[in-house]
Amino acid sequence: MRSAERRMIMDNFEMQMGSEQQKKEAEKRERRYYLTGILTGLLLAVTIAGVVFLVRDVRAKKGESTQTQAQEADSVINEATTVKLGVLQDAIEKYYLEDVDPQTLEEGMYAGLLDALGDPYSVYYTAEELQEIYDKTRGVYYGIGAYIGMDTTANYAVITKLIENTPAWESGLQPGDLIYKVEGEDVYGMDTSEVVAKIKGEEGTPVTITVARPTGVSYEYIDFTITRAKINSPTVEFRMLENDIAYIEITEFDDITLEQFNEALAEARGSGMKGLILDLRGNPGGNLTTVVEIARKILPEGLVVYTEDKYGEREEYRCDGSTPLGLPLVVLIDGNSASASEILAGAIKDYEVGTLVGTTTFGKGIVQRIMQLTDGSAIKLTISKYYTPNGYNIHGIGIAPDVEVPYDAELYRNEERDNQLEEAARIMNEMLGITDGM
Repeated sequence: MRSAERRMIMDNFEMQMGSEQQKKEAEKRERRYYLTGILTGLLLAVTIAGVVFLVRDVRAKKGESTQTQAQEADSVINEATTVKLGVLQDAIEKYYLEDVDPQTLEEGMYAGLLDALGDPYSVYYTAEELQEIYDKTRGVYYGIGAYIGMDTTANYAVITKLIENTPAWESGLQPGDLIYKVEGEDVYGMDTSEVVAKIKGEEGTPVTITVARPTGVSYEYIDFTITRAKINSPTVEFRMLENDIAYIEITEFDDITLEQFNEALAEARGSGMKGLILDLRGNPGGNLTTVVEIARKILPEGLVVYTEDKYGEREEYRCDGSTPLGLPLVVLIDGNSASASEILAGAIKDYEVGTLVGTTTFGKGIVQRIMQLTDGSAIKLTISKYYTPNGYNIHGIGIAPDVEVPYDAELYRNEERDNQLEEAARIMNEMLGITDGM
């Protein structure tokens, strides 16, 4: 049946091309394409076997049958798709203008399956891409040394922070620069992970980035050619401000962040901290476990966050209240504060243990999980929604600040003054009964 169907499809395809010679070539290669189709189907089956198993396992727990004809009919792995993949591969091999690496086609097939979900946060990773992610969460990667968020108005990635003494820092890039092109390719609408992947590369190699720098009502377009280097990425920055106010900035919630935060908090307490300004601006999120552990250093006893999956199953993350901050707290947020940073900001707001200053956060109220497959590749899937302690899901909404203060980029560029931080310090001084400013 499969061979006959493939034969019919191939015949129709060749007739449309109007070439008898091409039909004869197809006949000679029929057996090879038949095997290719089988192998393609097997590769597809192996790659998503982990996902199928997970879904069936959940359904089995719900008492649903996993062997019904309806489920088989709904599967994307079937005889028809196997045949069609073979036909598509044949067309590419015969008629596409350029040579294509079969491995590239294979990876594109898997990526396309995830892309069909229409969810920018559910993606396929090759083994190499997955390793890069793991390296980054450990605080080491090869790139230029810039943190990137998403400007949802312009729909371009934006530089949110530069790491000191890195190629990005020395190049002249500035926070607020929109990343317009990478190596001449327009990156409009691309997810930040895609943009980062294009910027990263082997140590010592150059990458050209075109930025659109806001200049009042228009933009100045500037090209930067930057040499990639090994980046040791700190995720926590600490310093003491005037009047014994501690300032701690968290740029991401990675595996290394908890240790760095604990060290910063201990140093702040040892320096006589009377109040804390916690800066989550430009923080795109990260590890759920990490942000919960940090929240436990700040919050009273109770819920930190809870998640619900597609079946309504709820998972709670709680704080025992043994180590609350116990000091005045101001939290800086902006439109690039997302995901895990919103979990922390949302819990602080719900418990009323701190004042949020800045602008409304990004609004990413969903959780992803990375599932590694046996060949070293992986998929990242959106698996649940999360809710603040008071039961709010902020997806697509964000968290509004208690005190709204838009960021003045021109003031920072011209005078290197951070108006949002200045306002946070003013509010903190009021909390401490101090009126002489920073």
